[in-house]
Amino acid sequence: MADSGRIGPADPEAAAGRSESSESPLAVRRRRSPGLRSPGLRSRHQSSAPGHCFRRVTLTKPTFCHSCSDFIWGLVGFLCEVCNFMCHEKCLKTLRSVCSCVTACEVRVPVAHCFGPAGQKKRFCCVCRKHTEGNTALRCEVCELHVHADCATFTCADCRRCHLDGTLEQDTVPHHWREGNLASAARCEVCRRSCGSSDVLAGMRCEWCGITSHAACYLSVPPGCTVGRLHGMLLHPACVQLHSRNFSKMHCYRITESCSPELDNSDDVDPPAVGCKDVQPAAAESGKQFLKVFDGDDAVKRSYFRLVSIFRATRNEEVVEAALRAFYLPDEPQDFELHEIGGLQRLHSDDILNRNGPDNRSSQKDGGDAWLLRPKPRGAEVLQVYAGWPRSGAASVRVSVSKDATAASVLTEVLRQLDRQVHIFYTSWAINEQLTSLSFQEEDESSFSLLEVFMSSKQVQRQTLTPQEKILDKLQEIRKLSLRQMNQTRFYVVANRKRAVQVDLLIGGLPPLLAREEYAQLIQEQLTIKSHLVTITHFYPSQGAVVLQVSCFSEAERIYMLAKDTSVNNKTLTSLVVPEILHNKLAADVCPLLVFVNPRSGGLKGRELLYSFRKLLNPHQVFDMSTGGLLAGLHTFREVPRFRVLVCGGDGTLGWVLGVLEAVRHKLVCREPPIGIVPLGTGNDLARILRWGPGYSSEDPHHILVSVDEADEVLMDRWTILLDAQDMSEDGQDNGFLEPPKIVQMNNYFGLGIDAELSLDFHTAREDEPDKFRSRFHNKGVYVKVGLQKIIYTRSLHNELQLQVDSQNVPLPNIEGLIFLNIPSWGSGADLWGTEVDGRYGRPSIDDGLLEVVGVTGVVHMGQVQSGLRSGIRIAQGNYIRLTVSKPIPVQVDGEPWIQPPGHIIISAAGPKVRMLRKSRQKQKKSSAGAKDARSESPSSRDAGHS
Repeated sequence: MADSGRIGPADPEAAAGRSESSESPLAVRRRRSPGLRSPGLRSRHQSSAPGHCFRRVTLTKPTFCHSCSDFIWGLVGFLCEVCNFMCHEKCLKTLRSVCSCVTACEVRVPVAHCFGPAGQKKRFCCVCRKHTEGNTALRCEVCELHVHADCATFTCADCRRCHLDGTLEQDTVPHHWREGNLASAARCEVCRRSCGSSDVLAGMRCEWCGITSHAACYLSVPPGCTVGRLHGMLLHPACVQLHSRNFSKMHCYRITESCSPELDNSDDVDPPAVGCKDVQPAAAESGKQFLKVFDGDDAVKRSYFRLVSIFRATRNEEVVEAALRAFYLPDEPQDFELHEIGGLQRLHSDDILNRNGPDNRSSQKDGGDAWLLRPKPRGAEVLQVYAGWPRSGAASVRVSVSKDATAASVLTEVLRQLDRQVHIFYTSWAINEQLTSLSFQEEDESSFSLLEVFMSSKQVQRQTLTPQEKILDKLQEIRKLSLRQMNQTRFYVVANRKRAVQVDLLIGGLPPLLAREEYAQLIQEQLTIKSHLVTITHFYPSQGAVVLQVSCFSEAERIYMLAKDTSVNNKTLTSLVVPEILHNKLAADVCPLLVFVNPRSGGLKGRELLYSFRKLLNPHQVFDMSTGGLLAGLHTFREVPRFRVLVCGGDGTLGWVLGVLEAVRHKLVCREPPIGIVPLGTGNDLARILRWGPGYSSEDPHHILVSVDEADEVLMDRWTILLDAQDMSEDGQDNGFLEPPKIVQMNNYFGLGIDAELSLDFHTAREDEPDKFRSRFHNKGVYVKVGLQKIIYTRSLHNELQLQVDSQNVPLPNIEGLIFLNIPSWGSGADLWGTEVDGRYGRPSIDDGLLEVVGVTGVVHMGQVQSGLRSGIRIAQGNYIRLTVSKPIPVQVDGEPWIQPPGHIIISAAGPKVRMLRKSRQKQKKSSAGAKDARSESPSSRDAGHS
């Protein structure tokens, strides 16, 4: 098989001919005369799956079957010359995996992929079935598609459908099967035998419910998908609506474009040119030569070709067949011909390509002869047209198209064949629209249109054909442009329903705390919006953001792109496409999970968690906090009656989420959603108390989600700290304000003195060299280093602070640090308060409405507390704290440090308690363990096994 960028010469013996019995049922049977068959060619072998072209091969190394994943004993196997599928002879008759050249025919509703870099993990390409190790591999951010960068062109739009877009519709959510890249322990849902493999691309997995199966068994699985163990927290695709049209999937899912390499850029270079030097000498010695083959005018323009290796004496039909395989095209060779680029020569069916003279040698130095693959003129052909509505009958019909056939005549014939389905569709539509009669157009042709859909893997493009447009001319025009494009083009019959366009854009980065009219004027000045098409539906003054509802696609696209290039007060605006959740369609037992991930926490682990949760859940419920996803997520879930939140990050990230949630709480129907944690930070003290662990260490993301589903709800106090900086005289009198008062929220602890100074030194070191602070182990090492530097630090806080607890003056001992605790965990899990029973104080709890006041005498004391040898000095316990500071002092709130000027500090309860999720002590239920029985294993867990 010929690969773009990776030279894989086609075997001329395999390219010679194909028996009628091996042909795909999607193609017309091939008719060849015995005189055209070259001598000595191997015969082709029949299979039950469409598209494959098998030949018998002799095995020289251990090989596994791609169908049953078992070892192939003996020396004989059967290899597809198009997609490299290998199987036993016994598996040929039960084969269900279609060839890569006909995957476009299996697509139900075309959905584009979101390609990003795949890293160094061991995966198999879903096109050529080879390893994808290396920097050139890509993976879809939404589904389990893994491909080489140069194979991505030959994938089709078969990603998961995660929302309704108002165009093509489905009545149910079927299983979304993806072949290969399963865990080695995966078991078949039908026969319960092992179906996973780390050696080949084998087995099938539903990307919604996670069940796995053999390729020969998956058709026996009931078609309706229950979305699996996570159904109670998953946002069902029928409950999400997003009008996107020409917005790419990267924009719809708010995926940063830096993760998406431009696939079109690979078309602008010559991928095979680099490899030709190494391959051609071997080919020349074996009597073969290379041909550069282009599949259309667009490929010639971009200089994108495929290398095909053939014997020097090869008939044209055999060359055409090899070229079709190189481009993964399932068409018949007799319907195509080769034209030499730069000349008028055309190869006919009885021509023999035999060029051994000097001209050929010079052309080989340039990379081989250049040929253009063209379809032969056709006077008529059969067009397959699909129904663009939920259907219970046939998915498509075939219509004969002649030279004079127009879109209107084709539409008439299609509707005649789909008459019963049309009537059922119109009846259900009338009921949904509460119409009393169907007389509005009586189901005639004017009620429908013919829609052309180009199912590119990068973006699905739709175009409505005019009634007078000649269909045959249209097909020939597409084939002339690109044969690959024709293979990925499909035609639908759709109803002419007037759909209201509603695109919601979240514009952030605006100045905070403005009035609605000021935001409207600012948006008008900066983005020059068309007021009759754009409405401000929501605004968030505390966050400096507004939501625009745009009733025109082109205007929405213009505003989206313009906002990214606009700055206000030297701050660049952000724009995000936000979906609408149809909360009335949510099932009664569903409590969807809203996931926030900080990819900058935990090194690269945040990035991998973001990737894994997008695959396990609906990507519309997973938000990247580094791209403005925090407000976008809360706005998207604003009308959901009940939901849970999962925060992936450190204690600072959790404080960020709680702060924004507090600011926009009044706009949410569910004002107090319970919050769980995946600890990605350094200390993770709150996560320890809530049993989520000291830090994320590559646990299976599926297990994390199941634990969140089974977690218990608990209450936690939050505290407001008022920092009032004033000029203090030597006798403690106020001499006026130094700066405006500052209000911050505290969740874990508040420290002054040596504890805060260590945090400040660590924070400064991290800001100077952020790339070095990517691991929890390194971060703790830096803490130890700055602690040793402060070991002789002396500062008597009792001479600089005055403490009041519940309006009572409390004398301070000789200490170097003062810490106020809301949770019984400090400094990465240390118990600063201690476990000793003291009749003066109650037992600390996160919901008792009290703060514990503790002192430390220095760095040595802090080290002893960290090692469990000592506890802190208990000073007081109360719910209202007042501090008077006479000198500037380092302070820190939940790990965020700064230097606080002298003045007053007041700590009080911050309104209602926060609902948190605490991991259950019980082991996950058997049902969840059974569901995890290698069926729902997440991508990250398989990465660990393959790395």
